[in-house]
Amino acid sequence: MAESGAWRQHEEAVARLLTSYADLAPDAPVRLAKRTSNLFRPRTATTSPGLDVSGLTGVIEVDPGRRTAEVQGVCTYEDLVAATLAHGLVPEVVPQLRTITLGGAVTGLGVESTSFRHGLPHESVLEMDVLTGAGEIVTTRPGEDLFDTFPNSYGSLGYATRLRISLVAVPSFVALRHVRFADAKELAAGIAAVVGSGEHDGVRVDGLDGVAFSPDELYLTLATFTDRPGGPASDYTGQQVFYRSLQQREHDVLTTEDYLWRWDTDWFWCSGAFGVQRPVVRRLWPRRWRRSDVYHRLVGLDQRLGLVDRLDARAGRPRRERVVQDVEVPVERLPDFLAWFDDEVGMRPVWLCPLVSRGTSGGGRWPTYPLEPGETYVNVGFWGTVHVGDDADDGPTNRAIEAEVHRLGGHKSLYSEAFYDRETFDRLYDGAHLAAVKARVDPDDRLTHLYDKAVRRQ
Repeated sequence: MAESGAWRQHEEAVARLLTSYADLAPDAPVRLAKRTSNLFRPRTATTSPGLDVSGLTGVIEVDPGRRTAEVQGVCTYEDLVAATLAHGLVPEVVPQLRTITLGGAVTGLGVESTSFRHGLPHESVLEMDVLTGAGEIVTTRPGEDLFDTFPNSYGSLGYATRLRISLVAVPSFVALRHVRFADAKELAAGIAAVVGSGEHDGVRVDGLDGVAFSPDELYLTLATFTDRPGGPASDYTGQQVFYRSLQQREHDVLTTEDYLWRWDTDWFWCSGAFGVQRPVVRRLWPRRWRRSDVYHRLVGLDQRLGLVDRLDARAGRPRRERVVQDVEVPVERLPDFLAWFDDEVGMRPVWLCPLVSRGTSGGGRWPTYPLEPGETYVNVGFWGTVHVGDDADDGPTNRAIEAEVHRLGGHKSLYSEAFYDRETFDRLYDGAHLAAVKARVDPDDRLTHLYDKAVRRQ
């Protein structure tokens, strides 16, 4: 498709979006009519129509010379990578699940193995257009209030319709080294060493993440992009399961595309809840259904029907509390957090992903997610349920996790449930600044406030 045609179609899609916004009743909730979601926050049911974003799901153009891409806000990373990889390029940070959208990763948060080099997805955005609560499209750039406050605002300031992002060149393969550590303290030191030097044993490290299977079995996966794989590439979209390979082999090779989606096929390890990791079931389960968005829909179906709760009640088991969280803790406090987590929660395995925020264009902290620029944090991801009893709805485990994370100087993403009181929430996420920016771009208060989205489930 010619560039002029792509831009014309984009402008037409934006016009339809603006019309759908204008057609909403003044008191109607504002939401996007998206096909997929990676949120784990329950929302109040509504019959209000969503905004028409049907034409905002693609890549407008890729500029290989400048290594940039013009991308629509509801474009999934699956489609974005397909367009850029054809030019030997990828976004600086590609979140691990295919159906995360670029706009979602920027107004929310995203992290992946390249985050120790490139930070978070919003830090590679050069410019974006935002539909604000005033019903206007505003172009904003680094250093401006709307741009700098947008990350972690989850639609409370508006929705990105177009983003210009920077890209990086990649070869065809990724060589992996799985390095085992005996305890969390040793692993934390290993992370700090790789982040500090950018290499391990004299070999450049382009991607860095890991898995803690138990207190004395932890792995870091060191990824190096290469044109010389040194052997055949493995395939973890078939019978083999990627996370198990960390325990089975020290070295591995994946194509670049398979590396980017290595966690999506089995939703990390969560596909095991559906039996998909059993050899017989896996052979019968179609490949096209081995995707995180399929599993996510199955979880949503269970939540609507309450199947697991009924089975637990029939078996006399205590009620489950859903514990689906990603938190960031300073690397030096990672051993403390994992020790506490083992004692108080007991979920394993957990995902570990180092990141270093580059900060705003002025070198400061991003207001609504104030990590210290230049400091090494480790994202700890854990996703499952724990049996707690009749107070499951009050989130006792999640509340304890929130308290411990912030005691250790960390922060937590808001894609899942949160339980903070308003005062604590505003202190942690700079509610005063967020409210001031919102008042300017949403003068009639059409958009739902971040606290109401994240905690009150509106």
